[in-house]
Amino acid sequence: MDGINIDIEQEVNRSSPEYDALTALVKETTDSFHREIEGSQVTFDVAWSPKCIDRRCYNYTGIADACDFLFVMSYDEQSQVWSECIAAANAPYNQTLTAYDDYIKMGINPKKLVMGVPWYGYDYTCLTLLEDHVCTIAKVPFRGAPCSDAAGHQVPYKIIMKQVNSSISGIQWDEGQKAPYYNYKDAAGRIHQVWYDNPQSISLKAAYIQTHGLRGIGMWHANCLDYSGDAVAKQQSEEMWKALKPNYVHV
Repeated sequence: MDGINIDIEQEVNRSSPEYDALTALVKETTDSFHREIEGSQVTFDVAWSPKCIDRRCYNYTGIADACDFLFVMSYDEQSQVWSECIAAANAPYNQTLTAYDDYIKMGINPKKLVMGVPWYGYDYTCLTLLEDHVCTIAKVPFRGAPCSDAAGHQVPYKIIMKQVNSSISGIQWDEGQKAPYYNYKDAAGRIHQVWYDNPQSISLKAAYIQTHGLRGIGMWHANCLDYSGDAVAKQQSEEMWKALKPNYVHV
């Protein structure tokens, strides 16, 4: 064992005793690991944005100071939808990178930030499929928001790559969100829309690491790829790993 990753995603209010207690817990854990295991790392998973996402109003600067680095979960960004209830990207380009700007503006050293990207997507059942592939979805509230990605379900990249070949739309690209998606029809005749990340969308976001001096990049999670002996699957998996470059980035 050479460290620990702390992933606490419960609600915390700034005025609650848990606000300072969580920061103290991270510091105590870091001090203990560093004392007992030389060279160990203690990391903490944070939401894609520091703006009380999912009511997780943590002391982000305090936690960053208390551990070795933060793993920013730049995915599930539709967990709270305050506008139209429509299918959208798991990690929209501008929204994702603006959130890193916000972390840095808080005073967190970029070298304490690791970008986490998704190797999975979301499958939504469309109530209606409107013009320009707009897919309206069921209203599923989450932590105060009227809509959320809970209207869909997560799908690993390896399944997506097999399913897209039999889709009714082929791979589509949303230039605004800089993310791919496709539509398919299930056995019951219902239309679904699947949003995901691929090497192109990941590479665009990964470029931010070099330009802004982040510590590195990671993903959730490696088992979403197909590691079988199939030649096509092998190439697809290799391309996803390569998308995490620049390869000099080290955590």
